[in-house]
Amino acid sequence: MSMGKPMLIVGGSGFIGRHLVRAAIENHYRPTVLSLHQVEKIAQIDGADYLVADISNYPVLADVLAGRKFSHVVNLGGYVDHASYHEGGVDVINTHFLGVQNLLRCSNWDCLESFIQIGSSDEYGNVTSPQFEAMREAPISPYSLAKVAAGQLLQMLYRTDTLPATVIRLFLVYGPEQNRQRFLPQVIKGCLYGDSFATSFGEQVRDFCYIDDVVNGILSALSSSKAHGEIVNIASGKPVKIRAIIDKVVDSVGGGEPRFGEIPYRTGENMSLYADISKARELLGWEPKVNLDDGLARTISFYRDRHE
Repeated sequence: MSMGKPMLIVGGSGFIGRHLVRAAIENHYRPTVLSLHQVEKIAQIDGADYLVADISNYPVLADVLAGRKFSHVVNLGGYVDHASYHEGGVDVINTHFLGVQNLLRCSNWDCLESFIQIGSSDEYGNVTSPQFEAMREAPISPYSLAKVAAGQLLQMLYRTDTLPATVIRLFLVYGPEQNRQRFLPQVIKGCLYGDSFATSFGEQVRDFCYIDDVVNGILSALSSSKAHGEIVNIASGKPVKIRAIIDKVVDSVGGGEPRFGEIPYRTGENMSLYADISKARELLGWEPKVNLDDGLARTISFYRDRHE
């Protein structure tokens, strides 16, 4: 394994994580992937080390990470789950908020150069768009509450203990290798098969950012001391309606029949979520490079190759 700065990527076997692991290796980091489940040998990336632990289980996590030192930690752990508080929300809070605390307890702060916490646009709740980092969060689910709590904890620790932490707040990330149960892969798959499929009316305004741009944003944050103690949006900064995205996929693939209006909007859903990304430009020197049409073309091509 090539030498480089030791990096722990929690959730490194997921969609964003796999892309980040490859980019980290190219940028001379030495990534260790921490996953909830064993990653099959065939799915492992050469140059990365693989560990298994549940970050919400402190004794197990402490045992697995014992004796290991990381200069950089990226926490992509947890899962997007919009369960209500009474229907699984407590577990969601524990995974995300308790998990961050356990990671901090297991980290060697003396050699830590950056701790990147991956947040979510859901933390903004129903505040008016475009959303920017100084807005007061208004979480509408246990998931978004836990993300807010984790971010506040890290900012507090920056102020009190100079923890080199940065919260990266992602909007909608898309690209090759995304879980097929997510919105865009499902639409692409439906169109490739020529299916008729149910969707909402699609009037929600969203912010889609291509995976390569997101990974570059995370890498930029890892090396930016100016971003310590800060929350930074990583997104395209360009609003687009969900319906327009679906129409673009249908046109590009040349198949599929969306049945608009058959799926209801989520309770409390913000109908307009798109980011102000001026802070990312200022603190990270970062901005997105892949426009929506190019990103969609690359993503559709990936799924088409596997479909054929």
